[in-house]
This record gives sequence, structure tokens and C-alpha cells, in this order.
Amino acid sequence: MTIEKGCCTCEEVSESELLTRLDEVIGEYRDKPGALILVLQIAQSIFGYLPESALKRISVGLNKPYSEVAGVVGFYSFFSIVPRGKHLIRSCQGTACYVRGGKRVLDSLRHHLGIDVSETTPDKMFSLEVARCFGACGLAPTITVDSDVHQRVKPLKVKDLIDTYKNQSAAVKEEI
Repeated sequence: MTIEKGCCTCEEVSESELLTRLDEVIGEYRDKPGALILVLQIAQSIFGYLPESALKRISVGLNKPYSEVAGVVGFYSFFSIVPRGKHLIRSCQGTACYVRGGKRVLDSLRHHLGIDVSETTPDKMFSLEVARCFGACGLAPTITVDSDVHQRVKPLKVKDLIDTYKNQSAAVKEEI
């Protein structure tokens, strides 16, 4: 995992260093009831996803069966056991979005990104996922890119939207 320029450090961080950070988090929450989900969230922010080594470390550190830890990760769509791209795109496929063209928006995203749902582009720029509802049914179809909500998305505008995020990332790299 490489931390981009402009962050606290510009060096590569080894898995052992990341696991050391995770051990500190586990130590902080070890005796707190209901800490599993919070520790998993923090672990995902440390690694960018939840590798098996982190799940095993959490299982042992919180004295939980590995099956319980893996079960929680599998149940909640927020968690990912595969590395994600810099930008996470979620396409709503809830009833209102689907009826108002959400499937066509998703198809356009697949086409322009060149990936399918649950995949990441080869350049690690984008990951694509499906969601069931963002609570913006009156403004369907809706997608999110990271924490940005885009409403009334048209399939023909998807490429422009993707290009906006590509250009933002390129501009940040140029500033550094």
C-alpha cells in the first residue's frame, strides 16, 4: 500500500506496520462490549479493505471466533475483503431508482469503467458497487461517488461524471 503525496508520509507502509497500527486499535477496544464493528471499520480505514491477516488479528485480539468476524464482514456491504479503488461508485438499484432508469445508469457505468459490479479498474481509480437505497427516491436514479450524491443521473452523462473524478485526481497529482 502506498500513501499518496500530500498525506502525512510519502513512504510505502509495510503490512507489518499496518498490523502494528491495528494491534493498537484492538488494544484500545479489546474490553469494550460491541467493539467488533468499530474495530472492523477502523481496520478497513487503515488497510483500505479487510485482508485476511487483519481479520485473523481481530479475531484473536478481540477473542472472537473467526467465523463471527468473517460473518459480520460478509453481512454488511460497507465492508470489503478486496482492495477498492480511490473512488467508490455505488449505483442505487432500489425500486424507485430501478424504475426510473437505474439499470441503464449501472450499465453505462459498467461500460465506461470497463468493469463489473464488485470490481476495481486496473488503474485502481474506481470500484463499482450496487446499493439498495440512498433515501433520495424522489430524485432517482441516484449514484454516489465516495460521499458525493448525484441525483437524476442520465446514462449519457455517466462518462462526463467519471471524467470529472479522473480530472480531479489528475489535478491533485499535478499540485504535488
